[in-house]
Amino acid sequence: MRLRSSTHRLFGSGYPRRVGQPALIDLLHLGRSRSLAVYLVDGPEPTLIDCGPGSCLATLERALAAHCMRVDDLRHLLLTHVHLDHAGAAGRLVAANPSLTVHVSEEGAPHLLAPDRLERSARRLFGAEFDRLWGPMAPVPRSNLRVARGRIAGFECFKTPGHAIHHISFMDDEGSCLSGDATGIRIPPWTEVVPGTPPPDIDLDAYSRSLAAIASRHPERLCLSHFGIFDDISEHLECVRRRLALWSRWVRDGATREEFVAMARAELSGQAEALEAIELAAPFEPSHAGLERYWATRRRAGLPCAVTS
Repeated sequence: MRLRSSTHRLFGSGYPRRVGQPALIDLLHLGRSRSLAVYLVDGPEPTLIDCGPGSCLATLERALAAHCMRVDDLRHLLLTHVHLDHAGAAGRLVAANPSLTVHVSEEGAPHLLAPDRLERSARRLFGAEFDRLWGPMAPVPRSNLRVARGRIAGFECFKTPGHAIHHISFMDDEGSCLSGDATGIRIPPWTEVVPGTPPPDIDLDAYSRSLAAIASRHPERLCLSHFGIFDDISEHLECVRRRLALWSRWVRDGATREEFVAMARAELSGQAEALEAIELAAPFEPSHAGLERYWATRRRAGLPCAVTS
């Protein structure tokens, strides 16, 4: 399913933003544009939604300066989840600004208080590339940490698990839904959308419920981490649902990692540039690994293995 391309008008400097609405910051991860975004909300209590990894901290500081801000001007950091590309720099931001309050899900909080286990796991996965990809981490002091519930800094906070068990999303009164990775990966100006299904705790039923929870709030725009701001909400969410069902069916029916990657690439071959951009932002191999783990867990537990779109 392909979406109309007119949503590109809402991307970056083309987004008709008012004061108090989210401003997209491109973190230029690994030197690439349109790969990883965080969002800044100005006003009496400047708020950052996600902060990116430590490797992008200098880029974040330069972007804040372009908005006439410094790290110590920030008052709130709202985290959609604690994957390193979203939250890796949280502890270092608090070290630079002890007045910063970090809001995260209850399940994600322990990983910020003591990130050693998360870092060890990631270092095993990424090896010598860890520092280049993600940079150093630091713990968030307990006094700076809050469990995200209800309303925070003008945003409704609500749970959106599926991509990760601890994923949450935020929605403001102007209709901006900051959905992290819950609404997939889409790189403008291209119109393809793919889900993100990495290990260890992808949950297809929860993913479906989270997409419904977002739709039920009738957002006017989706603010994606990967990457940009889009206003074709119904079409976008339906595309995530359809491709999530397709990918899930492939892996349930036995597609190997190599077969899965080949089929995903073939299905997107009509937009070669989009395919390249998507794979740079979110490689297909981790999505296969997450879905493979999901189905294996269900089979061991004797649970149904049906796919619903």
